[in-house]
Amino acid sequence: MGTPEFAVASLEAIHKVYSVAAVVTTPDKPQGRGLKVLPSPVKAAAQQLGVDTILQPASLKAPEFRQAIEELAPDIIAVVAFRILPRSIYTLARLGSFNIHASLLPRYRGAAPINWAIINGDSETGATSFLLADSVDTGAVLDMRSLGIPDGMTAGELHDTLMPIAAQLAADTCRALAEGTAVGRPQNDEQATLAPKIFRADCRIPWHKSARDVRNFIHGMAPYPGAWTEMHGKTLKILRAELHEHSALHIGEFAIGNGVFRVGCGSGEIAVRQLQPEGKKALSIDDFMRGYRGPDQGIVV
Repeated sequence: MGTPEFAVASLEAIHKVYSVAAVVTTPDKPQGRGLKVLPSPVKAAAQQLGVDTILQPASLKAPEFRQAIEELAPDIIAVVAFRILPRSIYTLARLGSFNIHASLLPRYRGAAPINWAIINGDSETGATSFLLADSVDTGAVLDMRSLGIPDGMTAGELHDTLMPIAAQLAADTCRALAEGTAVGRPQNDEQATLAPKIFRADCRIPWHKSARDVRNFIHGMAPYPGAWTEMHGKTLKILRAELHEHSALHIGEFAIGNGVFRVGCGSGEIAVRQLQPEGKKALSIDDFMRGYRGPDQGIVV
């Protein structure tokens, strides 16, 4: 059970070993500027793999969905980047239902663990497989893989790095459940931290923080949903930045010149490396400079 690109590698890894009996994903929906109705990445991958049964329930609590799962009589239900599964469904798996979460649980329970690991400047993260429980991301841990986070990595880069690691973990967890060697370890709730879903209002750049914190915030939102500020009355997304050696600018003050776009923070400065002006595509700083006709100094808010 899964929806986005992150779950595709796990589907492929499990199918290679066990031949997945069925895939559950979200209904097809309009996407892109043309609003063309398209399948989820997981459905598209399932079709390419030749999975016979693909279910796309509008509601996971619908009686007909439960009946469909009962008829499948699943040995294992593997969940990767999907919706919250009700007890009436996850208890139907004979050997167990597990989820793959992109953090080292109980750290970063919630919808955006990859983003928050980067925002908080963590040096390590990973992926965890755990048995499903009624409360989100709280079930007994089955297995985990750790991963170092290089300084300056973006959320998008961490997502892509974790994807094959999570896929191998998913396949290994299936094997452990099938062979009867899986042992669940309770999580320590006292050590739990949260990784709540991120909304647009949360993405406004906090220029009052240190340059390192601002850089981490920008990278934690990149490439999506994108950290933003306002410049000349228009929204400006900043997608990549680096720490700058100068620190003469005040909070939110910018200076553009000699191929550098600097912005002052609570302490220190950042140099913008990639950005996206309102209504335009993402640009490298060099491409932005070639077309920029605004003032060399000012304030971003």
